[in-house]
Amino acid sequence: MSDVQTPDDYVSSLDPTRRELVGAIRSAVRDSIQDGFEEIIDFGMMSWVVPLERFPDTYNGHPTMYISLASQKNYVSLYMMAIYADAELAEWFQAEYAKLGHKPDMGKSCVRFKKLENVPLDLIREAAGMFSVDGYLAALHHHQNEAKAQRVKR
Repeated sequence: MSDVQTPDDYVSSLDPTRRELVGAIRSAVRDSIQDGFEEIIDFGMMSWVVPLERFPDTYNGHPTMYISLASQKNYVSLYMMAIYADAELAEWFQAEYAKLGHKPDMGKSCVRFKKLENVPLDLIREAAGMFSVDGYLAALHHHQNEAKAQRVKR
C-alpha cells in the first residue's frame, strides 16, 4: 500500500471485507474528530494529525499523529495516541471496552480488530472526539514534562 496517496485511495485499495471494516472505523473517527485535525496518509497508514502549519516543531518532520488506522496482514490496527499517552485515559478506554463484553486485543499503542462486529464504534467516536487540537497539544506537552521530571528523579 505504499503507493496510495490519499485516504480514499487507501480504503479503495483494500479487499471488500477489509474495506468494510476500515471504512466503518474511519467513519466513526470522522463522525466525531474535532475540527483542525487533518486526515492524511503518513507512514503508510491513514492518519488524523495536527497539521505542520499548526505545529511544525516535530522531532521527525512529520505531522503530530492523533489517531491512525492501518490494515495489517491479520487485523486492522487503530492507534489512538492521546489514549495511550495517558495512563488514566488508557484505563478508562479499557474499562469502557470491557463493559461491552469484549476483551480488547491491545498492543502497546494500538487496538486490533479482525471483525466488524467486535469494533466498539461508539467508544471510538467518544475517544476520537475527546480532544481539540489545542487540548491535544497541551496534553502532549504536559505528558512530556511529566516524563522529563520522572527521568530527573531517577
